[in-house]
Amino acid sequence: MSIFEYNGSAMMVMVGKNGSKGLTCGGTRHEEPRVWCRGGSRVVAGGGGVRPARGLAGVAVARGGAGAAAAVYLCATMSLMLFLERLYMAAVVAGLWLQRRRKRARRRRLLAGDDVRKRVQDDGDDDDLESGEDRRCPMVLVQIPMFNERQVYRLSIGAACGLSWPSDRLVIQVLDDSTDPAIRELVEVECARWSGKGVRIRYENRSNRSGYKAGAMREGLRKPYARGCEFVAIFDADFQPDADFLRCAVPPPLRDPGVALVQARWRFVNVGDCILTRIQEMSLNYHFAVEQEVGSACHAFFGFNGTAGVWRAAALADAGGWKERTTVEDMDLAVRASLRGWRFVYAGDLAVRNELPSTFRAYRYQQHRWSCGPANLLRKVLPEILRSDRVSPWKKLHLLYAFFFVRKVVAHLVTFLFYCLVIPACVLVQGDVHLPKYVAVYVPAVITLLNAVCTPRSGHLLVFWILFENVMSLHRSKAVVIGLLEASRANECVVTDKLGGGKAAAATTPAKQLLRRREVHVLELVMGACLLYCAVYDMVFFGQDHFYLYLILQSAAAFIVGFGYVGASVPAAPS
Repeated sequence: MSIFEYNGSAMMVMVGKNGSKGLTCGGTRHEEPRVWCRGGSRVVAGGGGVRPARGLAGVAVARGGAGAAAAVYLCATMSLMLFLERLYMAAVVAGLWLQRRRKRARRRRLLAGDDVRKRVQDDGDDDDLESGEDRRCPMVLVQIPMFNERQVYRLSIGAACGLSWPSDRLVIQVLDDSTDPAIRELVEVECARWSGKGVRIRYENRSNRSGYKAGAMREGLRKPYARGCEFVAIFDADFQPDADFLRCAVPPPLRDPGVALVQARWRFVNVGDCILTRIQEMSLNYHFAVEQEVGSACHAFFGFNGTAGVWRAAALADAGGWKERTTVEDMDLAVRASLRGWRFVYAGDLAVRNELPSTFRAYRYQQHRWSCGPANLLRKVLPEILRSDRVSPWKKLHLLYAFFFVRKVVAHLVTFLFYCLVIPACVLVQGDVHLPKYVAVYVPAVITLLNAVCTPRSGHLLVFWILFENVMSLHRSKAVVIGLLEASRANECVVTDKLGGGKAAAATTPAKQLLRRREVHVLELVMGACLLYCAVYDMVFFGQDHFYLYLILQSAAAFIVGFGYVGASVPAAPS
């Protein structure tokens, strides 16, 4: 029995032996009370106590409960789609690992029997390029697109000029779209320095940035000296290939005329800068070790990463060349080449050093481009995929469902909708909506563990990774919607800032100056405030499901990001 006062009268909630409830007010008993008012506020009795209603209008509770239930079912469906896709890829990777293990065991047995000739014939290791017969090396064009890359231009140019390839079969092309005259002069001088050493390097600068990166590379391929090149290697300004890169990447398409692209994985040089770079390493390692590996093994297709790859020039031309219709010109080219029947190879053993964004501002712009671009590309390439007659229905299904819809749309939307909207909403309408435990706990746990396997040394950062990814889902889901609707920012192209290993410079800046330079992010602060409200509400009036523990942690993560305490802090540019 609960007793409280209503307009000066004692009011009691009576619970009978049979579990029925009644309300006694002034000696009169009313059956099954649910809601009453005092001073304009709603109070709900039952279920272990008295609690205020959720919202200003009484009808909103029932409607909110129905809407939350529909949202739960929608998120459960999307979560299962993502879960099954991740399980499928995990099974494929496990099968590939077992296959390679058996192959290594077979090699050891052959070596133990001294049957070297049979080993070479079976494994196909008699590569002309590896044996040093340079006369068989094809012409290769190395393109290095850059834009105001003061910090890293020497690293990329120096690494490209150090590639082990016959000098008469290699042309290096620096595509400099810099708008800063001082940087343009620095890059041109660096190219002239390497040219003086006998390296065939060409410096190209445009008067405008039409088409951005895609436009620069398209114009670079039109140069007379580039037309005779059979293969095109592409490196962004912060990428530093090892000397043997071409000797490892060129043989696969040289042996198989149907191979258009060889993609190498990325190796990060600044992963230890801050937690932000460690979190990025976890996500990108999964992308390369699982998504790219599975795409190469099962479908001979994956999204080109825009750098650290070698294209067959004929395939590039057959696909229509570079187009700037989206901010993911690399993925656009890969899809069009695949629809023309070309195959891709992922070289997981071949790694290229590069730099991760270490400031949150640079990372956020990069994620907007990487999330908005694929969604916008899906909108534009959908008719081309459906009309294509050179690929099988199975590959079309893989492109539309797995590659685009599940990985590029559902993966971003379900994270934000479920963890940042639905769970807090279920707290506010608790009792009216059932949140299945498998959706809230088991499915996310399996997905998280599958991601962590690729970076075991960062397993202790899993909680930080989950919370940060949920905060970033706000920007990614917004970018996906912008891309699908082709809104105003759909084609926004902001070049990712590079520091060139400039963490030491940031460390020399006094802490007070760094604190003043931190950027405040309003959306994350609003998100954190809403989550904190839901956490306090759940802790005060409910708490049996302990949702408030998650909500408190998630709101703290949103506040940390909102106040700019994520990523490296770098000194302001000198005036």
